Amino acid sequence: MPVKNLTADGQLEQEVAQAAGKLVVADFFATWCGPCRTIAPQFEQLSNRYAASAVFVKINVEEMTETAARFGIRAMPTFIFLKNGQTVGQVQGADPQQIEATLKQHVGGMEGAAEGKDGMFDLTTAVDKSKSECLNEADDHTFQNLFQDTGYLESDCDEQLLLNLAFNQPIKLHSLKMRCTTENGPKLIRLFINLPRTLDFDQAAGMEAVQELTLTPKDLSGERAVPVKFVKFQNVQNMQIFVKNNQSDAETTRIDQLSIIGVPISATNMGDFKRVAGEKGEVDH
Repeated sequence: MPVKNLTADGQLEQEVAQAAGKLVVADFFATWCGPCRTIAPQFEQLSNRYAASAVFVKINVEEMTETAARFGIRAMPTFIFLKNGQTVGQVQGADPQQIEATLKQHVGGMEGAAEGKDGMFDLTTAVDKSKSECLNEADDHTFQNLFQDTGYLESDCDEQLLLNLAFNQPIKLHSLKMRCTTENGPKLIRLFINLPRTLDFDQAAGMEAVQELTLTPKDLSGERAVPVKFVKFQNVQNMQIFVKNNQSDAETTRIDQLSIIGVPISATNMGDFKRVAGEKGEVDH
C-alpha cells in the first residue's frame, strides 16, 4: 500500500479514525531536509511490507503547521506512531532500524511472539476488510466484529452465513480457529477458494467445495485449530466460508472470533504477522 501524502490540518485525525485500531505511522518531513529525502525510499518499503498491519502517511511540516505544533515536532524527520487516537511511539531522525523495531512492537511482529508449530502465523491482518463481505449478516452484528476484541458476527433471517474473505496477498491456508457459543456455533461449513465472484446460497450449497468440515463443540473454543487439507490451499487469494447450519439448529448462527492460520507466500512479509502458539498436536496435518 503506498504512503499517503497528507496536505491539510485535520487529515491525520481522519486517517487515525478510519484506521479502526490499526497502527498509523506519520512521517513529519520538510522538503529542504536532506535526511528526510534519504529515508523516504526506506519508509516506502516499510509501507509495502507492513501494509496489512499499519497505515503510513507523510506530513509536510510547512503545510500542516498546526499538526506539527500539536505533536511538538522540532526536528525532521520525526516519526510518530498512533493507535486508537493515542501516541504510542516516536522516532526522531532517519533511523530505519529503530522505525521498524517500533513498528514490530505495536503490530505484533515476531519479537517476543511465541514460536508457532510448523512456523504457522495468524494471518488475520492479511484479510482485506474493504473487499470482504458476509451475506445474511445481522445489521448490528457484522463480519467486521470477527477481527475486533468486542462484538460478534450473527446471521439474520436464518442459521446460514456466507463469508467472502479477500486477502491483500496470497497465502497458504493451514487451519481455522473459531470462538463461538456452543449452542449457536457453526456445525457444517464448506470452503471454496479463488472464485471470481461472490457465491449465492444456492451455489454454495450445490457446488463442489474444496473441503467440508464438520465442527464439534470442542472445535469452537477459540483455542483449537481445525486443520484443512493443506495441499489444496497453497495459493489462496480469496476464500468463501459457507456456514450451512449450527450445533443445535438454533434460529441464528453466531461467531465471536475467527482466526486464519497459515503462511504468507511472500517471505518478505513474514514479519507482519504474529506466530501462532498452541498445544502440541493442535494444528497437525
